[in-house]
Amino acid sequence: MPFILDGLDSEDYDRSYKDSELLRRIAGYFRPYRRQILLTSLMLTLNSTAGTAGPILIAKALDLVKEDSSLRVLLLFSLGVLMLGVFAWGFNYIRQVFSARVVGNVVLRLREDVFNSVVHNDLSFFDRHPSGKIVSRVTSDTHDFSNVVTLVLDVISQVLLMLLLTVWLFTISFRLTLLILAMSPIVFIIALRFRKIARKVTRNAKRVTATINAEIQESISGIVVAKSFRQEQAIFDRFLEENRKAYRVGLARGLTMNSIFPILGTASGLAVALLLYAGGVIVRSESITPGDWYLFMQAVTFFWWPMISIASFWSQFQDGLSASERVFSLIDANPKVVQSASDPVPKLRGEIEFRNLSFSYTDREQVLRNFSLVIPSGQNVALVGHTGAGKSSIARLITRFYEFQNGELRVDGKDVRRFDLAQYRRQIGLVPQDPFLFSGTVQDNIHYGLPEATDEQVCQAARRIADGTWIEVLSKGLDTEVGARGASLSMGQRQLVALARVLLKDPAILILDEATASVDPFTETQLQEGLELVMQDRTSIVIAHRLSTVRHTDRIIVLKNGRIIEEGDHQELLAQGGHYAELYNAYFRHQSLEYVESFAR
Repeated sequence: MPFILDGLDSEDYDRSYKDSELLRRIAGYFRPYRRQILLTSLMLTLNSTAGTAGPILIAKALDLVKEDSSLRVLLLFSLGVLMLGVFAWGFNYIRQVFSARVVGNVVLRLREDVFNSVVHNDLSFFDRHPSGKIVSRVTSDTHDFSNVVTLVLDVISQVLLMLLLTVWLFTISFRLTLLILAMSPIVFIIALRFRKIARKVTRNAKRVTATINAEIQESISGIVVAKSFRQEQAIFDRFLEENRKAYRVGLARGLTMNSIFPILGTASGLAVALLLYAGGVIVRSESITPGDWYLFMQAVTFFWWPMISIASFWSQFQDGLSASERVFSLIDANPKVVQSASDPVPKLRGEIEFRNLSFSYTDREQVLRNFSLVIPSGQNVALVGHTGAGKSSIARLITRFYEFQNGELRVDGKDVRRFDLAQYRRQIGLVPQDPFLFSGTVQDNIHYGLPEATDEQVCQAARRIADGTWIEVLSKGLDTEVGARGASLSMGQRQLVALARVLLKDPAILILDEATASVDPFTETQLQEGLELVMQDRTSIVIAHRLSTVRHTDRIIVLKNGRIIEEGDHQELLAQGGHYAELYNAYFRHQSLEYVESFAR
């Protein structure tokens, strides 16, 4: 039913792996734990041996009871069966302990690898893929990966048990054992027919789980907007639709996965019936005794369960392989920002040059075309223009958050693509319009800018912003908890924390992306004092709609449709009466008393 799969398209970084390739990579994660796995296998062998010895001991007891039915004989055999059960339990307990440790270590390492891959991807990756779907792969799919381990260990146990039982069955009746082995391929053929179907339904189940996770995360993140517009029912209806889709996909998965055992059970029942008839014929010919025939049929019961488990292994195994495939696809996702070298980055002077650079977020729309711009070291530059002019794109390219398609971007005369990216970004400070604060204290968040800084350095950086007066307003000063995403602080306070964080970092290049756009006039005054301090003695790029921020810069670059159409200082551009003057009349005029004074003259 195609409607079940609506909205479950794969991500653009998804890949299809052969089972052999997946198994090879999975084996690589288990290789460091060879000793524990060998010990687990030994416990499996002993457990299987103890499990096989039980029926044999019971069979021998039945034969001896005919000759000596005393209580002493029955007691000895009962104690023997009890001891075998105790040993089997002990071996199985040790196996479970070591297998749990191996699984835990492997999942731990896998999550570290996948999360490391995620955090090192570029921002365009997060633009294209909802964070909820990424979280689903890092958490749910890595957890499901452990099913691979459990199934492998279980199938090893079943294989050992089946081999031991086969040897025993040969000792009872060679012809009947050959008949069992001749029928075994039928069970495996049935199971393998389920393999591709199982892989498909389990993959879709994981996709719909990721979709629901993304829907829940987006709804909770936007709950303020939903409540302000009274759209709680709307987001619930969207969740309800996704949840029903998950139900349909889960139902298809459940029916598929749960049908394998009944089908294999039916096949094994037919095989047992055939063996029963064949055994009866052999008993009539007196090739084996009725007791041996009974023992053989009892053994067949023990034999078919591991046989069915092994046969169904590949169908169940697809659930773990589907999870592995999704996790490895995320690990193998190629970032679009690619460095051609990893040259060490000395202390930067901050000279920035764009040379005929072209950039677009998608193939449909060009943001910058043959863009050229030189920003000398230490200069404060303001980028102004209407929304979509390319201001933020320029900032994102300098920080190497996005990859440009053509041209060059040089910093201190060197191609930015040759820098060691981590060292390069340590010398860049960014203050966005909506600063993100991590859960913790104000001091923790300032410390984030330079982890190796001392508490005294953090305190000094904070008090240099607006003379530290903003700290006195906080309930516990720098020890104030900021809450999730900084919710306990006002927008202005979050911006002041962000400025202190950048000041502590002491970058060579500073980028201010509309840092004062969402604050009140009093807080803007505090921020402006902080901005002037932070912008001293470093190259600064200001994206702003506030006159107080723009007018004091050394140079204003006016952008339109990704092109520079005007540049100069505030007074020069106003005198020209061009696009900047239009922007001034539209955005800046009401922010300044100079307009009133000039109008009066």
